[in-house]
Amino acid sequence: MDLTEGVGESSSPPRSFGSFGNYDVRNEVYDRFVESGHKEAVSNPELFREMLDAHFNRLPSSYVLDVNMDRVEDVLLHQRLLTLAKDPEKRPVYHIRFLENLCTITDDGDDLQSVNIISPERPDFNADNGVVPSNKKIRDHAIDFEPCSKLEHLNLDVRKASKGVEETYHRENASRRQDFVHVPTHEVVFSTIDKPKLLSQLSALLSDIGLNIREAHVFSTTDGYSLDVFVVDGWPIEDTDGLHKAMEKAIARSEGSWSGSSHSHSAVDKASAAQAKCGDWEIDRRLLKIGERIASGSCGDLYHGVYLGQDVAVKILRSEHLNDTQEEEFAQEVAILRQVQHRNVVRFIGACTKSPHLCIITEYMPGGSLYDYLHKNHNVLKLPQLLKFAIDVSRGMEYLHQNNIIHRDLKTANLLMDIHKVVKVADFGVARFQNQEGVMTAETGTYRWMAPEVINHEPYDQKADIFSFAIVLWELVTAKVPYDTMTPLQAALGVRQGLRPELPQDAHPKLLDLMQRCWETTPAHRPSFSEITVELETLLQEVEETKDAVNGS
Repeated sequence: MDLTEGVGESSSPPRSFGSFGNYDVRNEVYDRFVESGHKEAVSNPELFREMLDAHFNRLPSSYVLDVNMDRVEDVLLHQRLLTLAKDPEKRPVYHIRFLENLCTITDDGDDLQSVNIISPERPDFNADNGVVPSNKKIRDHAIDFEPCSKLEHLNLDVRKASKGVEETYHRENASRRQDFVHVPTHEVVFSTIDKPKLLSQLSALLSDIGLNIREAHVFSTTDGYSLDVFVVDGWPIEDTDGLHKAMEKAIARSEGSWSGSSHSHSAVDKASAAQAKCGDWEIDRRLLKIGERIASGSCGDLYHGVYLGQDVAVKILRSEHLNDTQEEEFAQEVAILRQVQHRNVVRFIGACTKSPHLCIITEYMPGGSLYDYLHKNHNVLKLPQLLKFAIDVSRGMEYLHQNNIIHRDLKTANLLMDIHKVVKVADFGVARFQNQEGVMTAETGTYRWMAPEVINHEPYDQKADIFSFAIVLWELVTAKVPYDTMTPLQAALGVRQGLRPELPQDAHPKLLDLMQRCWETTPAHRPSFSEITVELETLLQEVEETKDAVNGS
């Protein structure tokens, strides 16, 4: 199924930068500031360039490539928003400005059509539309922010080649029919601490004011902040003073929800509280666009989708296969995903929790799974890349274990890569909060990666994930499927009797030693993920130093 245009997507084609790459765009932005005579760019060009680069480096490459070259001043607006967001007393920081009037036309009873009617003259909104922390409006005259959109997607149906002809045609026709309506649109930019439910929270905030989201563009910084850009309609006038006041009141009403807290609860309390609050994460299915199917499982399918302009992965449970057990596992997965936030754990966006339409929405990982990368694409990893992948997995699992979460199905198929080949732990369908006794007994997971104590239905704890990691590490080293000459059941029976994958002769000896310690039969003899992470990071440093020494000689 193709992705269809809808709420949260631009109705016009994206602007093309031709062969521009990330650094081409950065250079162009800098050059335009210099050419315009910007005071800081001219008086201290090196410092100004460093500031721009630091800003771009915090944000994903999609942000850089989305910069509107006609509105490079917006880069400074976003940089300032992110700076102000560091102050907890001012979060969330926001900025509002009028964009343009859309002309809504009814053609003798037909559906409404929207056409851009851009005012030929615009007042200077700088004095009234400064960056606004949640508790105080800031008026800033240092940067001339005109009321235009910053991102290439925020052009709201502007047709460059035929815009003038189109507007004239629609004005004339609308004038004759006298059914010509102006719909003001505004841009609202937020910055605050990034967290999984933020997009839903901001969407609800705008909805509470009576605003309809036409576009949404969401960016997360490398240091844990967010930059969220919305184009909205629903505010009946161009002036933004009233909208500022409405926004302040709406934020004040939800003030407690902006500062996340991390209290210590038992495993049962955590799950119960998370399930009780699943409404906080509820996704409006009307804003979710489902695209092509990525993968299929025994009771559900995974799709590529779009939610409020953001690429997402959508895990949909098949309604015909729903039973109490699957609904319980679904609730448990949502409960766990709500509470995790780490660079090496797939990011949760929201869920549809009303049966029978159950689905979980997470960030989209365009790099696919490590399983496909190794076994379908037949990639053989060089040692530095192998270690980076292993470190990503270990860090993600270390974070989960620190939060008393056992994954219980750690395998390369559940390890996903983003566009930069950063590996993230995914699929928490059988994950559980560790109970107060610290042990479990249910058999779960996948046989080829399963620890012997789990196969034997013996009590187990977090060390079961360590065993699975050993098999993942073996896969990374060999690029082979474990026990590939056996059926899964034969492999499980073999592991019960002490069988392990054959050690590769050409692997680094420290990796072989770590592997064997991780798949020890006695769980207590296996290292923790915090210890594994340190070992892998130390080994990577040694490998890179050796490489540098060889290249320098």
